[in-house]
Amino acid sequence: MSTVSAGILLFLIMDPLGNIPVFLSLLKGVAPERRRLVLLRELLIALLVLFAFLLGGQYILKLLQLKQESVSIAGGIILFLIGVKMVFPPKEGGIFGHAEGGEPFIVPMAIPGVAGPSAMAALLLLTNTQPGKLPQWALALFAAWLATALILWSATYLYRLLGESVLTAIERLMGMILIALSVQMLLDGIAKYLHVVPL
Repeated sequence: MSTVSAGILLFLIMDPLGNIPVFLSLLKGVAPERRRLVLLRELLIALLVLFAFLLGGQYILKLLQLKQESVSIAGGIILFLIGVKMVFPPKEGGIFGHAEGGEPFIVPMAIPGVAGPSAMAALLLLTNTQPGKLPQWALALFAAWLATALILWSATYLYRLLGESVLTAIERLMGMILIALSVQMLLDGIAKYLHVVPL
């Protein structure tokens, strides 16, 4: 996987467009003058958590004695399920639960909003399959996070400009792309396990 494709994959998993309505509802109970500060804080916390998984991913997999093929197959399944949820979103806020009043801290905006289990699993997969490309993965992660941060930073304007129906359509399109990527990842893992050269 190239740096660009890894960045696109992480961006799709972070799903900033799909998170816009949820983030706006979570920030409703925050004072207007603090909303940008809270959002920035949560985004930075998410970035730190993701970089921790990127740098420590290899050690986690070695500790668990997981093979590359099993991680690739499991990653494909996880990404497939995430893509299906993006195409057919669950009710009641999904992984965020009910939006409550007060100022959110770490949960649910930073984790699992931006740094969710699927993003962590993708980083573990990247560091395990090609550990020698850690600088490229770090660049891909930062680029995906930056694009996500810019979209969420302008969430109010995008919500007014595009509307909920357009944002939903874009999220489902991103989900379909993620499903295609997950199927390819799953097939690659099975091919490596069976020692078959992929076409």
